[in-house]
Amino acid sequence: EIDLGVRSFGVTAAAQSYFNKPLSELSPAEAAFLAVHPKAPYSYHPVKNREAALARRDFILREMFENGYIDQAAYQEALNDPLRTVQNGDFPAFSSERPPRDYFTDEIRRQLSQNFGEEEFFSGGLSIRATIDPDMQVEAAHALQRALEQYDRGIGRWRGTGKTIAPEELATEDQWRAALSNTIVARDVTLENKWYPAVVLGIADGEMRIGIEDVIATEAEPQVIPAKDIDWIRGGFTDNFEVGDVVHVRRMTTDADGTFIRWTLRQVPEVQGGFMAMDVNTGRVIAMQGGFSYQNSVFNRATQAQRQPGSSFKPFVYAAALDSGYSPATIVVDAPIEINTPQGLWRPQNASNRYYGPTPLRTGIEQSRNLMTIRLAQEVGMDVVADYAERFGVYDGMGRFLANSLGSEETTLYKMVSAYAMFANGGQRVEPTLIDRVQDRYGKTVYRHDDRVCTDCVNPTLPRSEAPVIVNNRERVMNAVTAYQLTSMMTGVVSRGTASKSVNLGVPVAGKTGTTNDAKDVWFIGFTNNIVAGCYIGFDNPRSMGSGASGGGMCGPVFQRFMSSAIKKYGAGKFRAPKECEFIKIDRFTGARLSDSAEGDHVVIECFREGEQIDFGITFDGG
Repeated sequence: EIDLGVRSFGVTAAAQSYFNKPLSELSPAEAAFLAVHPKAPYSYHPVKNREAALARRDFILREMFENGYIDQAAYQEALNDPLRTVQNGDFPAFSSERPPRDYFTDEIRRQLSQNFGEEEFFSGGLSIRATIDPDMQVEAAHALQRALEQYDRGIGRWRGTGKTIAPEELATEDQWRAALSNTIVARDVTLENKWYPAVVLGIADGEMRIGIEDVIATEAEPQVIPAKDIDWIRGGFTDNFEVGDVVHVRRMTTDADGTFIRWTLRQVPEVQGGFMAMDVNTGRVIAMQGGFSYQNSVFNRATQAQRQPGSSFKPFVYAAALDSGYSPATIVVDAPIEINTPQGLWRPQNASNRYYGPTPLRTGIEQSRNLMTIRLAQEVGMDVVADYAERFGVYDGMGRFLANSLGSEETTLYKMVSAYAMFANGGQRVEPTLIDRVQDRYGKTVYRHDDRVCTDCVNPTLPRSEAPVIVNNRERVMNAVTAYQLTSMMTGVVSRGTASKSVNLGVPVAGKTGTTNDAKDVWFIGFTNNIVAGCYIGFDNPRSMGSGASGGGMCGPVFQRFMSSAIKKYGAGKFRAPKECEFIKIDRFTGARLSDSAEGDHVVIECFREGEQIDFGITFDGG
C-alpha cells in the first residue's frame, strides 16, 4: 500500500512500473532498487536522480549481503547491474499492454466509480476483467468513423481543428515541431492510416506545404498537399487555409501493396454518432464507440446521449400487439388518420407521404409504416405499449402519448441495443455489462456479472468428460413465440424492407431502421442469433442532416461493416423457433392463408401459436 514512486503503490505495482515484471521475476538488484523508495519515493528516480538511486541501491545490496540474504557471488553480480528500467526505455511500459483510454475504458471508470466510489476505484488496487474484444473494438471505431467522415465530406465545407501556431513559432523546424507537439488535437484516429497533426507552412495556388508531427520529410514522401486533394471542399487553398493552421493529415497509399501516393487532408466531422455491440445471451459488450474520436470529445454518445429512436422503437409496439391477440398476418388499414391532441389536430404521415390500404402486420414493420403503427398503438393502448418499453428497459417512465409509438421520446443507444438483445435470445432478460469480474487487491472477487448457478462445479466426482450443469435463472420478459414472430418479421426489414439496400451478410439477420422527423437522428439496430449491434448518427445539437439521410442509408453500412467481421469471428446461425410454433404459409401482401405447396416471392412462412384460432383476412381499423 505504500508509495514507491512513479505513482505506484505497493511492491507489485512498483515492479510493473519500473521493470514490467511480476515480483517473482525480479533480480536481487531490481528488488533492492524497490527497497530504495520507502524512505523518499520521489527522490530516487532512475533517470532524474540516477546516481543517488544507484548509490542507495548499492547500500541496500551491501546490507542484504552482510545480513545473509545473498551470497558473495550474487552480491558482486548485483553491484554490476546497470539498473535497466522502463523509465530508461529498456523495457516496454506495463501500460502499453493495456487498452488505451477510450470510450470503452472511460465507461468502465464511470460505472465502477458509481458502484465502488472514486477513491476505491483509483486507489483500491482493483483488478478488472473487461468484456471488450480489442479486434472488434477497432472494427467498430472504423465502421462508425468511415460513415461520419463520408457524410462530412459530402457537405464540402472545411472547418479544420480551430488551432493555430503563431508566426514567430514557425521560424525553424525545431520551433514548429515543439509548438505542434504542445497543441491539443485528436491523435487517436487510425482510420485507413494513422492521422497525424500537421501545421501549414506555405500556401501556393497548386499546392500547400505542411510540416507533420513525428514524420521527417523525404524526397520520396514530400510533405505537400496537391490541389486535387481538396476538390471536395468549396474554394481553394487561399480561401480555406492560412499559414500556421493546425490540420490533420494521413498517408494515402495503394490498396495492393501500401505504396505511398501522397499526404491527404482530413478533418474531424461535426456530425457525430454512437455504436455498440453485445452478446445477446450474456450481455457482454464486445465493442463500444461513443463518437468519432475520444481525444476530440469524451462525451460517450452510446451511453450518455439522449436521442429520439424514431422507427427503431416500432418493434415494441408490434410486440405489444402480438401479445394482445394480433398475428403477423393480421390486416391493419394504412390510411390517413387524425388525432385530437391538447396541441391541436395531429395528422401523422408515412415517410413516403403515400397510403397503402389494408396491409399485414409483417409488411407494416418491413416498410416502417407510421400510420399502421399509430393505429396499432391506439388499438392496443399506449399503457400496454409503455409497459412493454419499460419492461425492456428502454424507458423508466414512458409518456402515454401516441406520438411516442413512433419513437419521439428520447432514450440511449445503450438501452435500445440491450432491449433488442431480448428479441434475439427468445425473450429472456439480459443486462448489458462492460465488466466480467472485479477483484480486490487480495484476489477476492467483489463483482461478477454472470450470476447463474452452477449446481455441480464444486463436485469433485464429476467425470472429466461431463460439463457441469449451469442453471438458467434469467427472467422471461416476453413470450418466446412473440419474440420469434417479431424476429421473423424483422428479418424481412433486412431482406426486402428499409435496410435491404445496405445490409446483406449471407446469414439470418433481423433489425429495424429508424429515421426521425427531418432526419435529425438516424438509427439501425440489428442482430444475428448471437450478436446484437446498433448505431445512431446525428449532430450533437440536433438539426436536419438533409432529405437524403436515413437509418438504412447511413447506419446500415456501419452495421454491415462491423458484422461482416463479427460473423467471421463469432459465427451466426438460424434463429431458434420455440416448439410452440405452428408454421403456416401466407401471402405477405394480403395476409391470406396459402397451401403448403405454395411458392413465390409473395409466400412467407409465419409462426403462429400452436392451437391458436387464426382469422385470416380480418381487418383491424384501429382508428
